[in-house]
Amino acid sequence: MSKESLVTVPTAFEKNTTVVVFGASGDLAKKKTFPALFGLFREGYLDPSTRIIGYARSALSQEELQERIAPHLATPKGDADAAKIPLFWKMLSYVHGPYDTDEGFTKLNSHIAELETQRGVTTSHRLYYLALPPSVFLTVAANIKKVLYDPRGLTRVIVEKPFGHDLKSARALQAQLAPLFKEEELFRIDHYLGKELVKNLLVLRFGNQFLNASWNKDNIQSIQISFKEPFGTEGRGGYFDSIGIIRDVMQNHLLQILTLLTMERPASFDPESIRDEKVKVLKSMAPIDHDDILVGQYGKSLDGTKPSYLDDETVTPGSKCITFAAMSFKIQNERWEGVPIIMRAGKALNEGKVEIRLQYKAVASGVFNNIPNNELVIRVQPDPAVYMKFNAKTPGLSNATQVTDLDLTYSLRYKDFWIPEAYEVLIRDALLGNHSNFVRDDELDVSWKLFTPLLNYLEGPDAPQPEIYPYGARGPAGLIDYLTKHNYVMYSKKNNYTWPVTSPENEQ
Repeated sequence: MSKESLVTVPTAFEKNTTVVVFGASGDLAKKKTFPALFGLFREGYLDPSTRIIGYARSALSQEELQERIAPHLATPKGDADAAKIPLFWKMLSYVHGPYDTDEGFTKLNSHIAELETQRGVTTSHRLYYLALPPSVFLTVAANIKKVLYDPRGLTRVIVEKPFGHDLKSARALQAQLAPLFKEEELFRIDHYLGKELVKNLLVLRFGNQFLNASWNKDNIQSIQISFKEPFGTEGRGGYFDSIGIIRDVMQNHLLQILTLLTMERPASFDPESIRDEKVKVLKSMAPIDHDDILVGQYGKSLDGTKPSYLDDETVTPGSKCITFAAMSFKIQNERWEGVPIIMRAGKALNEGKVEIRLQYKAVASGVFNNIPNNELVIRVQPDPAVYMKFNAKTPGLSNATQVTDLDLTYSLRYKDFWIPEAYEVLIRDALLGNHSNFVRDDELDVSWKLFTPLLNYLEGPDAPQPEIYPYGARGPAGLIDYLTKHNYVMYSKKNNYTWPVTSPENEQ
């Protein structure tokens, strides 16, 4: 098969769409939203007739907005892609105004109407992206409905997390949103659902019989979902102090991975079929056991060069904020009963990595005593990969075995493919009205119901003292014992355990 035949040819999917990015002067918009829109345009998935309007309070000129965005626009094909940037600027305009009065929204509405008239638009298709802090989110949503909503056209609204702070606030947020927009008009974005390896989970599971047949309690001994960051809060401690690692990545990003990893086969690829199954598996989870968790907070690095969490001047003195957590989920259904599913996440660790690790049960005792367990590893980032660790005879006259791997590393296998960034995937899905990779209201409710009791405990008067671990460590000292307690069998190189050459050196 030639390289050319492997490449899918993109086609334009929609004409005369208007995209409005609220919070256009902020970091999220300039680093993620606008670059994603450019990526779609660059690859032919955003028609040149699309108009993109930035809206914010800052009194920026068009040139100043472009200067902020330009350093973040990717041009993987060099000059050929760079030549598309001026064409992208022609699609872009900017309106500034307040978020809390009609004035700016009326001006914005006039600008949208003018652009639609110029293009001869009779039925509007408008996407509003709210790259905004929670403090102004509802105000902007209400003004969109009051001033910008066209009942004769198609309106879609992308909402960034956080979707509440706990169950009560999430329900209050939904109660205020419900009168404004129908559920099919709302797209609650969790960018992990747009990552290539997360999107691949359904195909890996249900499109391969040899994996699907073994994806159960009879064959799998333990599951880990790990999130590791090699840096601390770095001056953002004041913000992180009210959030913590559980709200930051576990209740949302990692839980999304967990549901896709453990749900039953959907009836179809219809978005609601997929989201139905995610809600079902969430409802089958037992409450999180407060006595079966490991929590930590990073201290100074062993060499003293990296500060502790509490050294951050923006952090409350003596804060018990959790920068590392490990917890076990118990799914009470026929497929997963008795299989510990460990979710762990932390900041200021030894490396940056997000991965899923399924460890299979040991082979029957006898001829292969103490042979390492098989493992299926799905590395979401960096360098996305899927590899199966299995046992094989060492070449030669010896009957000794060694661990080797079946390895799919995307950068090696798919050199000729454009693999879109997560925000590119999700913005395109929203433009197409595809809710598959967005969070539904009942899913959000069940997820907060699962985590809120734990958060109340960890932030209450009887909260445990987090274990201090050195900046740059793998986690708290109790991590190995915690994993062992939950059926994960660790093997070192001394046990003839070898890592795939494509994996980071510090794998575990």
